[in-house]
Amino acid sequence: MTDMGEFGDAVAAWAAGGPEAPARELATRLSVRASVLLEGRSDVAAVNALAQRRGRNLEAEGVCVLSIDGAMSVGRYARLLGPPGLGLRLRGLFDEAERPYYARGFDRAGAARQGFFVCAADLEDELIRALGVPRVEELVEQEGDLRPLRTFLRQPAQQGRAPQQQFRRFLGTKKGRKIHYGRVLVEALDPDRVPAPLDDLLRSL
Repeated sequence: MTDMGEFGDAVAAWAAGGPEAPARELATRLSVRASVLLEGRSDVAAVNALAQRRGRNLEAEGVCVLSIDGAMSVGRYARLLGPPGLGLRLRGLFDEAERPYYARGFDRAGAARQGFFVCAADLEDELIRALGVPRVEELVEQEGDLRPLRTFLRQPAQQGRAPQQQFRRFLGTKKGRKIHYGRVLVEALDPDRVPAPLDDLLRSL
């Protein structure tokens, strides 16, 4: 059975220089109407987790949530999926530091910037601030990562850093950890504590 993951794979192949036809055919077959462009797979995990918490099935709504593997790829994906390509409605998140890449990418693709929401540092930072460091530490312990966290915090490079910065760095120290905690942190949020960029994104879909 064809699903949105197959469409995402076809888009990634197209973005890497492959053929356009498979992505275009799947977009029609699946009635894709919008694409959420995110910098990494941890952001994808967080967006999908929040959608599920709110009882939404983005795939059934015709929304494809995609990792573009870094801000420098946004222009390419906007060109393929936006007005010059498949004509989908584009949404997404980006980090404040990556704003120039997004501005240039949108301009070159002729895509609108509305519907893209800005994280001050990144989405992990937004989630840690929303939860608070003590709660994040509880979650790390529940997930069985307290021992590696304590080892990490003893490293000289972490001395003098704010706890929030330490936890943010810790999430990126092992392959797959950021993706895992993208879901875990969102699932632990109080409903009225969802970071504004993430909340605004989902409301815009």
